Amino acid sequence: MCDIENKLKELRNEIDSIDNEILTLLNKRMQIVKKVGDLKNNTNAPVYRPEREREIIQRLTNLSKKQNGILGKDEIEAIFLEIFAISRALERKERIAFLGPVGTYTHQAAESRFGANAKYLPLLNIEAVFKTVANKEAKYGVVPIENNTEGVVGITLDSLKKYDVKIVAEICMDIHHSFASLQDDITKIKRIYSHPQGYNQCLNFLETHNLLDVEFIPTESTAKAAKLAAKDELSGAICSKIAAKLYNVPLLFEKIEDNSANRTRFIIISDFKTQKSGNDKTSVIAKTSHKSGALFELLKEFKEKNINLLKIESRPNKDDTFNTWFYIDFEGHIDDKNVKEIIEKKDMIWLGSYLKDC
Repeated sequence: MCDIENKLKELRNEIDSIDNEILTLLNKRMQIVKKVGDLKNNTNAPVYRPEREREIIQRLTNLSKKQNGILGKDEIEAIFLEIFAISRALERKERIAFLGPVGTYTHQAAESRFGANAKYLPLLNIEAVFKTVANKEAKYGVVPIENNTEGVVGITLDSLKKYDVKIVAEICMDIHHSFASLQDDITKIKRIYSHPQGYNQCLNFLETHNLLDVEFIPTESTAKAAKLAAKDELSGAICSKIAAKLYNVPLLFEKIEDNSANRTRFIIISDFKTQKSGNDKTSVIAKTSHKSGALFELLKEFKEKNINLLKIESRPNKDDTFNTWFYIDFEGHIDDKNVKEIIEKKDMIWLGSYLKDC
């Protein structure tokens, strides 16, 4: 037993020594980061460069493979995204608006890119996030744009058309709904709080546990559902793990969604153009004339310029007509010659070019 304790002590001393080296190197890195921040602040250049961050992660992943290292891409990304977030805060402390309240999946997505110590501004609705960024009251905004189960978020597409902002990054995140309650006997639950979308994504679980006939009280967010359940001993909440923890509501079931591959795509909006990464996506708004073959002619242009379409969604004009416009995602960057030509020729509204991450 004594030999084991001595060996553990020896190994812990090695770890402490390595940790000291890591801290020294991190401090050295942050000193250089502050110099970068000084240069950027002189020109008001953006501190968030997703394409640069992705380049670093890929380079380090390749280096780890060459070294036969234990750390893979996921582990390296988890470590360095937090380092990047701290670095950005040292360069320039900027506010990030998001669809709140605190504890929502959007909050979780924002933290995955900007870190736990960023200056966050939770807002009550998606349009408020766009308005805040457009009015320069926040540098960045984070909102959901589509879910692989429920489809696109219409108000996000409409707000992209309405406000002068640009998409600078996207985040794809696995969404796992949990069931939380102060009541440990699920048969005694009389009310279920949830955002309607979350509720509809968990119908199989609700049916299995005879909860479909229990009163459903819709909330504006899953975080609000957890907050209400924290004050109601005969209720349950369909919410995220982070929301349940935030409001101290015990988890009865951790993953209850019908679709285990449930994912949501979020976008980060701001006021600048990102640089080319070589693996980019561009989003635009396109309008067509109301005549036979107009949409075909538009799509034909993409084929002729060898541009791969990723998504096309129609949206109503919201006037006294039934006319529509189209939201389109495709591969490429605004600085690519073929992309620039088609946008100019078809008089499209450019919404942003950004690193393809979904």
